[in-house]
Amino acid sequence: YGFINTCLKSLVIEKYGEETWEELRLQAGVQDSFLTFEVYKDDITMQLIDKACKILAFLFTKVSLFCQVFLREFGQYFFEFCKRSGYDHMLRTLGGNLYEFIENLDALHSYLSISYQAILVLFVFPQEMNAPSFRVEKNEDGSMHLHYYSDRRGLCHIVPGIIGAAALDFFNIEISMEIVNQKEEEERTGKKEHIVFLVTQNPVFSYKERSKFSSSPRYHADPEKQIENQLNKEALEKAKNTMRDRGSSVCPVKKSHWKTVRGIITLGKGKLLRGFDPVYPKSLWIDTKTFCNGLPFHMVFDKELRVKQAGVSIQKIVPGLQTMGICLDQYFSIVHPEVPFTISSIQKFINSQFVFQTKREMMPESWKQRPMLELREPGCGTECPGLGTTGRTLHELEERQMHIADIAPHDVTRDLILLNQQRLAEMELSNQLEKKKEELRVLSKHLEEEKKKTEALLYAMLPQHVANQLKEGRRVEAGEFKECTILFSDVVTFTNICAQCEPIQIVLMLNSMYLRFDRLTTVHDVYKVETIGDAYMVVGGVPVPVSTHAERVANFALGMIIAAKGVQNPVSGNPIQIRVGIHTGPVLAGVVGEKMPRYCLFGDTVNIASRMESHGVPSKIHLSSSAYHCLKYKNFEMTERGEIDVKGKGKMHTYFLIRNKTATENEIMGRP
Repeated sequence: YGFINTCLKSLVIEKYGEETWEELRLQAGVQDSFLTFEVYKDDITMQLIDKACKILAFLFTKVSLFCQVFLREFGQYFFEFCKRSGYDHMLRTLGGNLYEFIENLDALHSYLSISYQAILVLFVFPQEMNAPSFRVEKNEDGSMHLHYYSDRRGLCHIVPGIIGAAALDFFNIEISMEIVNQKEEEERTGKKEHIVFLVTQNPVFSYKERSKFSSSPRYHADPEKQIENQLNKEALEKAKNTMRDRGSSVCPVKKSHWKTVRGIITLGKGKLLRGFDPVYPKSLWIDTKTFCNGLPFHMVFDKELRVKQAGVSIQKIVPGLQTMGICLDQYFSIVHPEVPFTISSIQKFINSQFVFQTKREMMPESWKQRPMLELREPGCGTECPGLGTTGRTLHELEERQMHIADIAPHDVTRDLILLNQQRLAEMELSNQLEKKKEELRVLSKHLEEEKKKTEALLYAMLPQHVANQLKEGRRVEAGEFKECTILFSDVVTFTNICAQCEPIQIVLMLNSMYLRFDRLTTVHDVYKVETIGDAYMVVGGVPVPVSTHAERVANFALGMIIAAKGVQNPVSGNPIQIRVGIHTGPVLAGVVGEKMPRYCLFGDTVNIASRMESHGVPSKIHLSSSAYHCLKYKNFEMTERGEIDVKGKGKMHTYFLIRNKTATENEIMGRP
């Protein structure tokens, strides 16, 4: 179920981060989220665990070793995840000690399967919950043997994590678990793996108790306290001896120290009473007819599985049971636990909840088209009165054409069915909400992706801080920059090329050139203002003022000359030639327009930079005197061009930029 995969996802994100989960998910080839009640293939969970072990095993020399550690950690986290998901009280009330807790785990799975299976039937998923199974045996030394049965191989290391976390949280004991036997399943016909754990437990002291034992002196300083403690010890020892004497006269069985202490109940200071012993009547004070009517679905059978007694309702549904002495396995098969139908198997799993199902060929004609009857027995013995009933949901009763009236009035199954129906309605609503939540999450993710695309497009048109102000609805004020460096470039003989080529060829040529130039703007951190036809305009020091604006634009210009050699002239087939002009000075910058807003530069500096480009030389970088002075002591090689007549400006002293003395071509082009 999705609950398991969601827990695994939560563990990875919480401990290793979102990026690790994303990498793990992609390598495993699974979706990002899982619905609690939806059924998923076991392969998904196994793939996730396998990839997690491989990705996260960087601290371990062996992946297999880390896999055991990770599975144990997953077991501990799964226990906490179950508690956070609303199962805390249910788990706490399973048993008063660890033995009882483990003993009742199968019953918990059986109960949960009602809700899960029923909710799946509502959504047309007829799968049965396929949970692991547990059987526990007490040893004389106080340890336990835990038998773990599962259809899923390789997950047994989760068990110590879960059981260890439950023992510490619920019973304040630390346990150690080691595998003492691992074999193919023989006892149960439906499970593939059978692991036997040896469970040893030790008490864990609370913080106060630990500090009391560690920090306080061994003996009390007060003599009265010492005497009182000594008397209490003597009283306890005397009571234990009395218990031992009484017990030995009745049943000479050797009792351990802890068994003796557990047989004593202390009520008030100094009062010690004997443990509870039930009293049984010599014979039942109820006649057989009343018994069979009061427990309408019960059955009693002997060691040979011969039916000795049956309730009236089960006789009505399975008429063959009216013939006393027939073998039970002729009419029923055991659905849970999946064991052979023998008295030895039943005795071995005596504390498990048994589910008996009628055999179709032995049922009356009226039952042939209905689902088979299931009897759920709370536990079996050598003489086995099964006090279970027929169904646990209204859906099961309807399928078998039965009614609540068919169940004995005192049977709690009546309450279970009605309460479960209410729970199913809540679960159905929860499932629908979970699906809607998942749909919203997917839509939100798509919306975020589209938002990023929109922002990327907006940031390509406007500086980021300007775009953010416009998104927030604020007015963007024009700003004055006292010094910046502006570059213009154009393609030599562009007009002639356009006259001799198809429009698509011009578009392809310009696109190839501009892609190269755009990449260089990122390399040298300059701002691309605009392109008009073959003209390309760049500025350094705007919109973010920097002291190195001239060097950045100069390096960008050197890169442009190199990049242009890789663009082919569609007419001649030779590399294109470009002219580049650079000027440094003050500008005014601001956003112009509303429908297609542009970040524009204004001032005489823009005009002079344009003149430097138009009066330039092919494949040369033309500098004004102000740009030259900014670069003079910055490791650039430049040559003097002299005075030239500039349209609208008169005589101007200009220069050519040759190269960067310290940077290699790869550095200029931003190559590795």
